[in-house]
Amino acid sequence: MGRLIYSMLTSLDGYTADADGAFGWGIEEDPELHRAMEEFGRDVGTYLYGRRMYETMVFWETADALPGEPAEVAEFAKTWQAADKIVYSRTLDEVSSARTRIERAFDADAVRALKESGDLTVDGPGLASAALAAGLVDEVAPVVMPVVVGGGTRFLPDGVRLDLELVGERRFARGAVHLRYRVRR
Repeated sequence: MGRLIYSMLTSLDGYTADADGAFGWGIEEDPELHRAMEEFGRDVGTYLYGRRMYETMVFWETADALPGEPAEVAEFAKTWQAADKIVYSRTLDEVSSARTRIERAFDADAVRALKESGDLTVDGPGLASAALAAGLVDEVAPVVMPVVVGGGTRFLPDGVRLDLELVGERRFARGAVHLRYRVRR
């Protein structure tokens, strides 16, 4: 059985975006971290996105064809393109990437069934909140960036209680840390 992994970049103070909606905080300046995220993505069979996260990530559908991009960008793009994507949205009419479908509502039972076929990630704190509430998340794997933003969109929603076991960590030369926690059941 596969795992459902919640993994996003987050600030040290626990935000995936600052109060102005900005996010990322230097990943494009860290080739080592980019390569690690590509390696992490190789085992993912399906990405689960909300509309806003999908609209951010669809960049990777054509990123490998952009001139002058570093090799790690092209490699991540190929990994992303090879995976299936499900976008949960009531407003999106069509998608612009291959291997992508739209679902109008989050269905916990359907996600449980998808886990039978391999690893999935849930990307975006809104959708992750629904997956956490349904008890579907098996691993929480934040990439903590070396920045404090003071407010914005939280990585974890209020009211979530999880007992976790650290199963991995990786430090990067530019200060980011990828943590991996298994959810204890």
